[in-house]
Amino acid sequence: MTASGSKNPYYNGPVSDHFDGTRFFNPNGVAPGSFRDVLKWQFNGKRARWPKSVASPFAGAKPQERVTGKDLRVTMVGHATLLVQVAGLNILTDPLWSDRASPVAFAGPKRVIAPGIAFADLPPIDLVLVSHNHYDHLDVATLKRLHKEHAPQIVTPLGNDTIIRRAIPYAEIETLDWGGEARISADVRIVAEPSHHWSARGTGDRSMALWAAFVIETPAGRIYHVGDTGFHCGINYASAAEKYQSFRLAILPFGAYEPRWFMKGQHQNPEEAVRGMLACRAAHVAGHHFGTFQLTDEPIDHPVTHLRTALDQHGIDPALFRPLLPGEVFDVPAG
Repeated sequence: MTASGSKNPYYNGPVSDHFDGTRFFNPNGVAPGSFRDVLKWQFNGKRARWPKSVASPFAGAKPQERVTGKDLRVTMVGHATLLVQVAGLNILTDPLWSDRASPVAFAGPKRVIAPGIAFADLPPIDLVLVSHNHYDHLDVATLKRLHKEHAPQIVTPLGNDTIIRRAIPYAEIETLDWGGEARISADVRIVAEPSHHWSARGTGDRSMALWAAFVIETPAGRIYHVGDTGFHCGINYASAAEKYQSFRLAILPFGAYEPRWFMKGQHQNPEEAVRGMLACRAAHVAGHHFGTFQLTDEPIDHPVTHLRTALDQHGIDPALFRPLLPGEVFDVPAG
């Protein structure tokens, strides 16, 4: 039992600049809204109506088995799930093939667009990155399927391993604190870096497991994957640029951001995502976290529309920041 009287069910470790002995937090950051704030948002009457289903023109992608050499290929599955193929490795980010992003199968945000890759069409999966424990990023049902079919290594921030192991006792999991690294092969490593977010699976475990971004260092270049983040004045982006100099690819969220008074601290909007691209010195961006599950108030088409406006205002070629639709393949240029 900690000094605050709350027991952390996921993690027990030393106090740090982002862990108080019970809960993780964003240094000099914005805490998530209170329950009262949640009710104020939920009853504001401003939630846009999304279509019940949408078809992607790229549906049914069938990835090749491996990508080697200097090639880097990203295929969008949906939401924050992307297949990254690089250096002979097949990597999935925040894998979610379930119909709902929810603890139950009968309620909660429902998928409006099918996964861009059918689960049966996946190539051999070597590595899974789980950025945090919200249900739209850590889906136990999908992880169980992946373990059964592929038995990939899983890399995730502190505390999330406890959640995963309850469902998959024999999974190979490596947990990382911010700044920690996992050596995947002789020439590929994963480093966990700060993002500005929070975590919870229920009402009593807020911020008791860590959240993170990941840097994937490969012979084909560096990849900066941000699963979910508030812009946080660009602090984390600037720190990443200082530490790594630049990225061949950044995988950045730019949806689920309205209303701003409630979401700003935890979810960046398209304008902030473009500023993040510039701040971290990413040559190319694969955009995600939009158009799959309705989590917030904005209409389904607003993230892409507002992204185009932000790119134009910053004088950035839209081909450099790709809002990927399910099944869409992005062969990231080198150099």
